[in-house]
Amino acid sequence: MDTLLLVEDLNRAYGWELAPVRAEEALEAALAEKVNVLIQRDFDQLLQLLYRIDINEQRLRRLLVENEGEDAGKIIARLIMERQWQKMESRRQYRQDNTTDEKDEEERW
Repeated sequence: MDTLLLVEDLNRAYGWELAPVRAEEALEAALAEKVNVLIQRDFDQLLQLLYRIDINEQRLRRLLVENEGEDAGKIIARLIMERQWQKMESRRQYRQDNTTDEKDEEERW
């Protein structure tokens, strides 16, 4: 998992200014801090962000219940990282599929 690419994608997609980090734990900590600030100061904005990122609400609720006592910011940060990786992988596959289709189309002519 290339965390530098993930940080770049998160910054571009959500207008954040996360520092480039190589360790997943460091990125998780930075995201957890950002999430915890939103929990304390602007919960509505956090909900909008989670909706925009497309975090599964049922899964989030289940994880929060199962991990009661753990930092909610860390749990949410892990989900954000996981979901953003899924989006990046999907975009990569879509680009590859389109490239293949274009080549096939050219060969047909």
